[in-house]
Amino acid sequence: MGKKGKKEQEKPKKKNFKAFLKKRAPLYLAGIALIVISANGVLSEKHLDDFLIDLSEEEQIVVDILMQYNGPNESGLNVKDAIENKINDEYPNMKIFDDRNTRIHVVVTNINLEEYQVILNFKSDKGNDINYDWNVNIDSKEIKSNNLESKYIINIVDFYD
Repeated sequence: MGKKGKKEQEKPKKKNFKAFLKKRAPLYLAGIALIVISANGVLSEKHLDDFLIDLSEEEQIVVDILMQYNGPNESGLNVKDAIENKINDEYPNMKIFDDRNTRIHVVVTNINLEEYQVILNFKSDKGNDINYDWNVNIDSKEIKSNNLESKYIINIVDFYD
């Protein structure tokens, strides 16, 4: 009788484990699905870089010099991050870069051998278009502002600690 009692006790444990899994499997799957969905939302979020496409190799070099400029001490905030912050401040509580009506148009014009003009126009159906205009020297990496909006961004970058 001792052997039968042990076998009977083992079987209910296995059944209990299977029942435990069957009851909770939908909860575990739902939890995993929520994690995947939330991670996908964060990973698919758009930024300024997603709009800086379709440029020639030469234009891309000029835009990269501008966007990576991070002040005279070469540390801290860069132009790209300052622009993103400014646009996000203009449109609080909204993922403006994810809006399908948001447009960013970049025009790069060669002024002379080493200097280019970069114009970045931000347009949204919410109004308040923002236009930036810089001159970029690709040899010296010097950035000059041609309007108030671009000067504001360069000042933020230059004086950011």
